[in-house]
Amino acid sequence: MRLILFFLFCGLAAAQTTIAIIGATVVDGTGSAPVRADVLIRGDKIAAVGNSLTIPADARVIRAEGQTLLPGLFDLHTHLPYSATDDLAGDWGKNLKGYLYCGVTSVIDVGTYVETFEPMRRLIREGVIAAPRIALAARLTTPGGHGGEGGRGDLFSQEVLTPREGRSAVRRALAYKPDVIKVFTDGWRYGFGDDMTSMRESTLAAIVDEAHRANLPVITHTVTLKGAKIAARAGVDILGHGVGDADADRELMDLTKRAGMTYVPTLAVYDSRPADIKAPLLASVVGPITALPAPPRASAARTIRWSHLMHNISALRDGGVSIGAGTDSGMTGTYHGWATLHELELLVEGGLTPLEALTAATGTSARTLRVDKERGTIAAGKLADLVLVEGAPYRRISDIMNVRRVFLGGREVDREALARAIATPGMTPIPAVKASNEIDDFESANGRSRLDTLWINSTDPGHDHTRMLYMRTLRKSRNHAYTVTARMSDINAPRARAVLPLAKGGIEPVDASAFRGIQFEARGEGEYRLLVPTRGVRDFDYYASPFQAGARWKKVRIPFTALRRAKAKHPATWTATDLLMLQFELARPATTAAWLEIDNLRFYR
Repeated sequence: MRLILFFLFCGLAAAQTTIAIIGATVVDGTGSAPVRADVLIRGDKIAAVGNSLTIPADARVIRAEGQTLLPGLFDLHTHLPYSATDDLAGDWGKNLKGYLYCGVTSVIDVGTYVETFEPMRRLIREGVIAAPRIALAARLTTPGGHGGEGGRGDLFSQEVLTPREGRSAVRRALAYKPDVIKVFTDGWRYGFGDDMTSMRESTLAAIVDEAHRANLPVITHTVTLKGAKIAARAGVDILGHGVGDADADRELMDLTKRAGMTYVPTLAVYDSRPADIKAPLLASVVGPITALPAPPRASAARTIRWSHLMHNISALRDGGVSIGAGTDSGMTGTYHGWATLHELELLVEGGLTPLEALTAATGTSARTLRVDKERGTIAAGKLADLVLVEGAPYRRISDIMNVRRVFLGGREVDREALARAIATPGMTPIPAVKASNEIDDFESANGRSRLDTLWINSTDPGHDHTRMLYMRTLRKSRNHAYTVTARMSDINAPRARAVLPLAKGGIEPVDASAFRGIQFEARGEGEYRLLVPTRGVRDFDYYASPFQAGARWKKVRIPFTALRRAKAKHPATWTATDLLMLQFELARPATTAAWLEIDNLRFYR
């Protein structure tokens, strides 16, 4: 109760806070010319904008002459769990801090899966993770399409072929309350490799219709002129990545305007020029690393694509198409937060005026995300998500890198504290959930464990990946087990994994230090491995132990002391306090079959 009262008191105190920003040049996010004005913030909202405002005696006054006040920026295409360089862990907590540090107060994340939504939202709401406002996207793709080749399982990107399947997939996703539907519709591989499959227009139109019935916008991965026209005819809201195989034509412009679709070219992810780690803002976002990876070589294919992408910015603007801001941050060389500001520089390089680029990242993006009634522009009654920038980015877009103050809901963000947290070694601290001894007895018919977590599958990557079936099966009367079958792909070292997050989505660590190890019953044919990823090890690393299973059921006990690091390059100490999930691995020769049954999974003392 005391904790609840504390938070209520803090909320009341915040509601009574008044801030006056005096003398700034205001770019309001509507596209209107900048004006010199004062802005009064009361609580979490903008109370007034104008000249000669009456400033309350108890207001905190910020003198902002020589600075530009902007609405908080938007990034409509991010991958929060991904790292832009191998030297950084995929730490979504630090990545979110990077956005706030750079004045990006609203992002769409398209890089996670629906089971992570609830814990991510809760940890942000409770103040465990400092974050901008996030919109979380449920992902759909086609069989053999982009977004499904990572080996991350059926739930990460639902595969759909027909309109019926598309509608059904959207309905399943609605149970997790997504903010956006992300659809991988275009299989062009930029001229570097064999194309993947693309989505039928009828299927995309059904998905859009079903999403719009739930008042959800739809963003597509679309990279070709043909695909962009399909997206527009289907009624897509946000075209992500831009047209890179051809120059935009009048038909695309007309279709896009008719659909009200916003064009988000994500230029930052395609820029082949190296970033400068010595730039103060970028150095703060990437933290302790001292060198950045070299960008991809500017091959003939990349040069042609870049030419089309840059040409299409001004061409579509001249054709009356709305342009928004997004980056694909988290991809190699596309650094969270910094890339959003760099995207504005690239939009100007492509032909937008600086003011048009700022409008793309504020009012236009807010309208596209359907949140323009509450944010995205500077006006009385709007949320006080604001950024103060030294200089005049509406004239010189490079000034956008001179972020000085950031406000989220009327509260000034402590940027120095964010930079210190990003630079601190290790992952963002998240309180651990205490483990209970019972993990799963497979008596639940909905695929969820005794922990209320969902079993998922994982395989080797690629479209020709190992195929898995996993299900609850009857062991004997009123006693069920878990059965996994797999047909190995035709690659070196194929594998299949049945994965159980120990807390929803594998977001929160689980403290199992009160136990000695993991116990289960197993039946199978040969050798298997139990893998235990933890927050104490880097991406794609884990602790592991082999075990044997034969034709008869037997009890298997794996003490924590038997678990060994899969990769020893980065030292870490097993503590049993930060477990993320359990993975049962079936690895067999290429093109062969494998099976495993398990039951009565638990920690033992």
